[in-house]
Amino acid sequence: MRALARWLYGALLWVLTPAYLLRLWRRGAREPAYRERWGERLGRYGYPAPTPRRLLWLHAVSLGETRAAAPLVEALRAQQPGLRLLLTTSTATGWAAGRPLLRAGDVHTWLPYDTPGAVRRFLRHHRPLMGVLMETEVWPNLLHVAAAERVPMVLANARLSEKSLKRGERFAWLLRPAAEAFLRVLAQTQDDARRLRDMGAPSVEVCGNLKFDIAPPPALLARGQHWRAALQRPVVLAASTREGEEGPLLAAWRELPQPRPLLLLVPRHPQRFDEVAALVEQANFSLRRRSAWGEGDPDADAAQADVWLGDSIGEMALYYACADAGLLGGSFEPLGGQNLIEAAACGCPLVLGPHTFNFAEAAELAVQARAAMRAADMRQGVVYAAMLAIDPQRNGWVERSLTFASRHRGATERMAERIVGLLPAVV
Repeated sequence: MRALARWLYGALLWVLTPAYLLRLWRRGAREPAYRERWGERLGRYGYPAPTPRRLLWLHAVSLGETRAAAPLVEALRAQQPGLRLLLTTSTATGWAAGRPLLRAGDVHTWLPYDTPGAVRRFLRHHRPLMGVLMETEVWPNLLHVAAAERVPMVLANARLSEKSLKRGERFAWLLRPAAEAFLRVLAQTQDDARRLRDMGAPSVEVCGNLKFDIAPPPALLARGQHWRAALQRPVVLAASTREGEEGPLLAAWRELPQPRPLLLLVPRHPQRFDEVAALVEQANFSLRRRSAWGEGDPDADAAQADVWLGDSIGEMALYYACADAGLLGGSFEPLGGQNLIEAAACGCPLVLGPHTFNFAEAAELAVQARAAMRAADMRQGVVYAAMLAIDPQRNGWVERSLTFASRHRGATERMAERIVGLLPAVV
């Protein structure tokens, strides 16, 4: 039954390959990286196979996972001098964030589409010593072929929500064998560990969350603080908003009494920048785009605008430092919420919506530590954030946010030790 389920899954992906490539081409109209090196998506490479066999393969699907992997890569290099990295990503933002992690002798490529042929070609071409997948990346054919090719696999910084577990149970014939294929799973929390064991993972250990170990770039923090001081008005950040959230946000913003804070709106996905800009203008708010002033500072007209659109990549620390308070994107629709840890590390108190199942424990701990507060819906969240931005006790929220972030560090060293400890057995 398991073999049949995997065969049907592979056949479906094979049939959908043209649609997959078409989707990449369309996304490439706004993010050109999607139109580059297409052969790698199908396990075909324009460079020779790396030799000798010394690559540690790490896959980080997108921007968030790649940024979380950065301190892990640094710790792995410190513990294993001479380590060569095979880094795979799936999105354009992940690709861009991965480039600074590379050193001479490393390899950076797209993760292949999860068909048996593509993943077999990928593994036989690169012959990694071991594979490390980040967070939620459980691909049935990839893990099955890795086992056949004797490539041990680790799931690092692993998380699994209750919702994802229930969804996975509906496809147990396909996903349980994939979970069982991991040599080791390094989970973020005890609840994640329990759910991953229920999913079939055989060896699970709790190591914490790598994202607590990400240090915000000092230059971005300083720049954001400079902008906030120059504005001389409160700033509320809507951080990493998702589709369906901006409309209710702008409607609730309209209801705030004048003078309103500046709304700094940062969509999660770059391909939505223009779409969100149009929504702001349709709501009759004056808009300035972050990209308009490049490396300079916002001008006087920007300082008077109703809304700034954060249409840049890799500057979330700047936005958090510029803000007096924030709204957590993805938490005001049933999407599970985005990473709130970076906000805490930047000293930006957050208002969370009701949907934070992707980071359930971190969200609850932040609320308990009074580094964040919870709102029932977007309308209430906007009111809370606007009040928090001008709260005379705001400095207390800032200090509690920074303390919350620092208290939970240490996952990087623990995970690096576990991964390096597995390497000698497979050399």
